[in-house]
Amino acid sequence: MEIKKGIPVSPGVAICPAVVISADDVRVPRRVIAPDQLQQEHDRVEAAFEKAREDVRDQLAHVEQQLGPEPAKIFGFHLGMLQDPALVQQVHGVVDDDKVNAEFAVASVMRGIAQSFLQQDNPLFKERVSDVYDLEKRVLMHMLGDVKAGLGKLESEAAIVAHDLTPSQTASMDRSKFRALAIDLGGRTSHTAIVARALGIPAVVGLENASESVNTGDTVIVDGHRGLLIVDPDPHQLEEYYAYLEKFRSIESSLDELATLPAVTTDGTQIELVANIEFPDEIPDALARGSEGVGLYRTEYLFLSTEHAPDENEQYEAFREAVELLDGKPLTIRTLDLGADKYTQAMLREPEPNPFLGCRSIRLCLQDLAMFKTHLRAILRASVHGPVKVMFPLVTNMMELRQARMILNDVMEDLEEDGIEYNREIKVGMMIEVPSAALMSNVFAQEVDFFSIGTNDLIQYTLAVDRGNEKVANLYSSAHPAVLSLIKDVIRAAKRKKIDVTCCGEMAGELEYVMLLVGMGLRKLSMTPQAIPEIKKLIRSVSIKQCERVARRAASYDSERQVLNYLRDATRNAIPEVFDGRSVV
Repeated sequence: MEIKKGIPVSPGVAICPAVVISADDVRVPRRVIAPDQLQQEHDRVEAAFEKAREDVRDQLAHVEQQLGPEPAKIFGFHLGMLQDPALVQQVHGVVDDDKVNAEFAVASVMRGIAQSFLQQDNPLFKERVSDVYDLEKRVLMHMLGDVKAGLGKLESEAAIVAHDLTPSQTASMDRSKFRALAIDLGGRTSHTAIVARALGIPAVVGLENASESVNTGDTVIVDGHRGLLIVDPDPHQLEEYYAYLEKFRSIESSLDELATLPAVTTDGTQIELVANIEFPDEIPDALARGSEGVGLYRTEYLFLSTEHAPDENEQYEAFREAVELLDGKPLTIRTLDLGADKYTQAMLREPEPNPFLGCRSIRLCLQDLAMFKTHLRAILRASVHGPVKVMFPLVTNMMELRQARMILNDVMEDLEEDGIEYNREIKVGMMIEVPSAALMSNVFAQEVDFFSIGTNDLIQYTLAVDRGNEKVANLYSSAHPAVLSLIKDVIRAAKRKKIDVTCCGEMAGELEYVMLLVGMGLRKLSMTPQAIPEIKKLIRSVSIKQCERVARRAASYDSERQVLNYLRDATRNAIPEVFDGRSVV
């Protein structure tokens, strides 16, 4: 048994086999193989090389038929290498000598050949280096599997263990099969953490090197409460966790009974609880858990889940489906938030050196007007089917907001000219995600219909902490006094100008912060659907006066540790059965 400690980012416990995914074709996991399993690795080597030869033979024949014999020569070189018995024997030798897994042996040998080619004076050898790397990828694909296909077609329930996963990989996962995530990299608000919470599955990130010590098929326990990954648990550990699962399910069952009840404080104040979603098919579950609408539709996942950018009709159909599934409840659509850690395949060709401070979100949209206008047309067309709002992300200055609104108006005029209906009274808002927007909220409030506070990025930019970097995860804190001060300023500005304000960051769905946010004046919280029942339970257990006292007391502390400890104590006192039920007994 081996226990690894990471960062807990999505609550719950899963006990199931692991599926280990290599994040990309550059990094290949190295695993020590027991002597009695070496033959299995040799068989994998032979099978992968034979499948690679079949691929190349098919490509050679196709290219020769379509383009002639000369272009096909490149595949002749590939086939010659794959058929070289000395190459295959060299791979077998690494497996035997180093007692390592087959894919690591392939990568070691092929990269060694590439390096030797680079050191040759003859330029012909140097030109062949890319061919060697291409062959390495081809053989490894048959060993590791195509990552996207593998995640999309899991054969049975499994916990995904990986060095890292891109948003496009997580978006392509078979959500009916994977039961947990254990990731080497990442922090509390990395995209994998957000997706895990949205799906209601346990997740631990920041595990550093877990993917190198876990084998596909190993039984693992992913503890999303304490941030533990337990590999090959012993019988006592399994018994303890199975008992805990029963207790946890009992708590969840009691919370589900609140779905049809309003989120009203003990002194009669209504708090609106809405959901954050990535795809329309999440809406039925959100409604079943008591959501009163969708406060954040992350539209970028439409782009990340496919190999091509969705056209206007594809986007329109997704938005229309969401509106119709909500059946009259409100839908707030955030315009594209691509960039930073969310890249499409096309964007990956030109990665930025500092993407979180680069061309992302509204900046990217304002530079690619064709894409942005297509996106806005789809949103506006869907607005005739029900109550839709649109909001712009990562606005940092007034010029960006005015440009975005001008483009929205241009699209409205185009639709009118084309005779296409849309809601002319559609509400337009903006995300408050950077300190400049929070500090200027009084000014912005004069030009929008509503604010939505995106705490994930607001914390990141206020504290200068990369929210996906596990090395500085301890510095990322929703309880930092500076963050709380900015949130309070935004709420005050919205109230003065009499516009709506919502909190839609991960902070809104964390029990510890609910009394604080309500005490600051928020009356609408948007969160992952899975968080709604326990948040509703807390709201129905406290009064507004209690929450206001909590907010005043929290504002008196000068360190995030003091704030967080106080908030946890206050929450535990309000609903001990839920708060304490998160811990393994």
